[in-house]
Formats: sequence, C-alpha cells, structure tokens
Amino acid sequence: MMLRPTNSLSLPEDTARIAHMAFPQGNLYLSLRDEFGELFDDGAFQDLFSRRGRPALPPWRLALITVVQFLEGVTDRQAADQVRARIDLKYLLGLPLDDPGFHFSVLSEFRSRLIAGSAEGQLLDGLLSKFRDRGLIKRRGRQRTDSTHVLARVRSLTRLESVGETLRAALNAIATIQPTWLAWCPPEWFSRYGERLESARLPKGQEEGHAYACQIGQDGFALLTQIDGTAHVQLGDLPAVQTLRRMWALQFTQVDGDVRWQDGMVTNARERFNSPYDPEAGYGARGGLKWSGYKVHFTESCEEDTPHVMTAVRTTEAALTDYQVIDDIHQSLAERQLLPEEHLLDGGYISGDLVVRAKEHHGVRVIGPARQNASWQARSGGYDVTAFQIDWAKERTVCPQGHTSYYWKNLREKRGYDLIEVRFRERDCQKCPVKARCTRVKSAGRKLSLRGQAQHEAIQEGRALETSVQWGKVYTRRAGIEGTHSLGVRTMGLRRSRYRGQAKTHVQHVATAAAINLMRVAAWLEHVPRRGTRISRFAALKPQ
Repeated sequence: MMLRPTNSLSLPEDTARIAHMAFPQGNLYLSLRDEFGELFDDGAFQDLFSRRGRPALPPWRLALITVVQFLEGVTDRQAADQVRARIDLKYLLGLPLDDPGFHFSVLSEFRSRLIAGSAEGQLLDGLLSKFRDRGLIKRRGRQRTDSTHVLARVRSLTRLESVGETLRAALNAIATIQPTWLAWCPPEWFSRYGERLESARLPKGQEEGHAYACQIGQDGFALLTQIDGTAHVQLGDLPAVQTLRRMWALQFTQVDGDVRWQDGMVTNARERFNSPYDPEAGYGARGGLKWSGYKVHFTESCEEDTPHVMTAVRTTEAALTDYQVIDDIHQSLAERQLLPEEHLLDGGYISGDLVVRAKEHHGVRVIGPARQNASWQARSGGYDVTAFQIDWAKERTVCPQGHTSYYWKNLREKRGYDLIEVRFRERDCQKCPVKARCTRVKSAGRKLSLRGQAQHEAIQEGRALETSVQWGKVYTRRAGIEGTHSLGVRTMGLRRSRYRGQAKTHVQHVATAAAINLMRVAAWLEHVPRRGTRISRFAALKPQ
C-alpha cells in the first residue's frame, strides 16, 4: 500500500457541532482532540509503506485507533464498528459523520507493519512528543520501573501433552503445504495424532505414561529422519518442524537407537517452553507464583506536579531476571532524551554494578533496596565484610584484630562481574580469640569475596542510606507503579496476551501503555484528582 499524505487539521463542521451538542460537558476524546489536535504524525510511519500501490488509510489514524482499542478493551472488529458508530471517536479522528469506516482486518495489518518495521515504539513516542511539548514531562525528573507477569495465549499442557502436541503441530504444518509427502506415515499415527492430545485418553499410570512418551519420541525422530532425507528443503524450514527439533533436543535422547525420555523438567528455564503454538512463551517463577508466558516492564514518571505518564515499555521472556533489563531501559530513555535524575526500583533490579553504570553512563541515581548481606556473620552479629578495613590502592585488607591479608586476586565470575578474592593467613585466624565471630573454617584462614571498589562502595552506601528517614520518604513513591499494573490488568487485559509470540505481545504492551497515558493526561487536563489506594468500608474502621 502507498502512504497518502493527509491534511485533517480542520475538523468537519458537522462533526464538531454535533459532538459538542452530545457532550456539552466534554469527554475524554473531545478533550484530547481540543488540546493536542492530531496525536500522531504520518511522517513517523512513512517507512512502513511503499511509494506505489493502492492508497492506505492515514497511519496516524490507524495508530490512534490502535491505542483507543486497548483503552476501550475491544477487539479489532469492535474497534472498527465503534469508529463507524461513535461521534466522540469521529471527533477525535477528524472524520465526517458519514464516513463509512474501514474493514477490521486493517488493524491487524497495521500491527504487522509496525512489527516488520520495528516501529512499535512510535505508538508511545508519538504521544510523548506531544506531552513534552506541553510541559507534561519534566526534564530529568523522577521515574519508577516495575514488572509484572503476562500469561501466554495458549493452553497449559503437561509434559506428555506438550511433546505429543508438538509432533501433531509439525504433522499438520507439513500436511498443509505438502500433503502427498506424508503418504509414508504409519496408519497408527492417524489415531495417535489425528486429534488434540487433551481430547485423547492418555495413560494414567507413571510407567504407562513414560512408555507412551517414549513412543511419541520415537515417532518424532522418525519424522525428523524422513525430513532430513527428503528433497523438499522447505519442510525443514517450517517453524513447526524447527519447534519439533527444539522440543526433542530438550525432552528426548537416543542411545544406540533406543529413545529415552529425559527424567524431570529441563533445568534451564530459559530453554523451556510449554506449547508448540507459542514456543517463545517460556516458564517464569516469582515467589510462589509460576506461569508460562512473558514479563512486561513499565517505566513511568512520578512527579507530583505533572501527570504520571509511561516512558518506556519492555517485553521480555518470563525467565529473564529484572536486573538484566535496566541497562536497556536507560539506553532507550537516553536516545529519546527522557532520562530521569532519580530512578526508583525494587530490590530485584538493584546491583552494585547497575548503580555504578547508571551514574557513570547516564547520570541517573538509582534508588532501591540493596541486596542484604546473606553471610552467617552478618546474620549473627559477627565480623562481616563491613568490619574489615580495605586499602584499594595497596590491595590489602586489615581485619578487626589488626591482621593484614596476604592474598589479593582479581577475578571475573560467570555473569561477567569483577570479583576480588582476599585471604588471611591460617596462623593468624586459627589462634584468634574472636575466631568464632569471624570464620568456621578449621584448617585455613578467613576468605573474603569483594566486588570492585566502585561497586562495593555503592552497595555499602545504599545499605546505609536505607536506614534514613529521607530515603524512606522518597522510596515510598515507587509503590505507585503497582497501581499502574493493576489498572492495565483490570481495564485493558494486560495479564493475558491477546496474541501469540513475543513481538505481537510487545505491540499489545506498548499500545496499553499509550492508552494509559491518554487516560491519565485527559484526567489531568480536566483537573481530576488522582485516586489513592482503594480501602473497603470495613477496613476504614480499623483503629489507628
């Protein structure tokens, strides 16, 4: 499709007149149009369309409809119907009252173009540009980030169902493009994989279930052998076949032609997936919660004198830990000139390396609870690392009893962090009168593991600051991000993905963040006060 330039700054007279008659007190969409005009620009999407072909609908309208769709919590078909039927949406979009609308499939095609052009962020950035021009985003202010879990749009399967359904999905994919190639299949495969496995009567006993799984594994290896020996190269490139290879590599082994089902679950959570219909949806765990899907990280401003608007969205695999995301978020904010001066985070994001990198690379002060010292000395009031005097320049450490270390070695741990190993002499430690408070080793001296100087000092400073009253007052503002998650879950379907695949799910999350921004900015323009935490009437009676 070809991008056709539009000039819709002027609102149709009939649309404006009737909209104001229908909403004399105004409403969300009228307020946004009156304040900002067009909320998106066609130029931001011009690379997504060709220069020739049938003229496309104005991208700025499709972008705005996409955001409104998530604000309203409706499907593509319902969104298209509402654009045809609702006066306030015609006002927002600058459409005449007799506009016939569009086919709902246009919205799905537009999302696909956003993904193909890596332009999902324009749904959020276009609005942020307008808000910044109005002074609604404070430069170098305060922001906060937190994550929540997202359930994949697939059925949760047992291990046996998962391997069987993966093989069935591969057979169906091959039957779609090359049905005659499957003429070699054994007759029993049609009864075994003709229907979804959850509809079949699967073995209930442990031994019977294990034998059935091995039979599925043998069938899968037989299919892969046939594919590898065929001239139809495209069969091996099918996503369902590639998913089959991945699942079989995780779940089965072959020893002298004998197929064995791996005992227990795959240990690496980042390699595991539950359903062949969304192999990007992995397993996640947090506290007592376990899920299959993704994780979304929202970053928003949290100043008292401006609306709280979302500035960054990251959709990650479920098993990715929080501290691995912040560097990417800071880089994204820096590229869009949205970096805060203070960034409020919970303990899952905090590390000494992050605190140092954020300050050195971006001038951002990270505020959050430092990870507590888990050593037995710290828990029992003994001599933990804070009791030792460290001379970084001379690379030596002095213990509380005045003994000097003899060993100092710079190392690098598996995750890439700098580590320093310090040792004290055995003769000094074993005869020390306070050994019980320092070490339990019977045949060696005390050992210390230190981070680099900057990281070590950042951690110690953070732990000290946590005890101050001022730190507590600042950090309490972080909790508001949980209300943002709640808003997205309750009103916009944030908890479950609408689509399959991480890329499509990310579009949903960006559009949800943009929708929350529209809602909050409109409320700000109408001087609607922020809502506090909801308290039941009975809970309000609790004595102070």
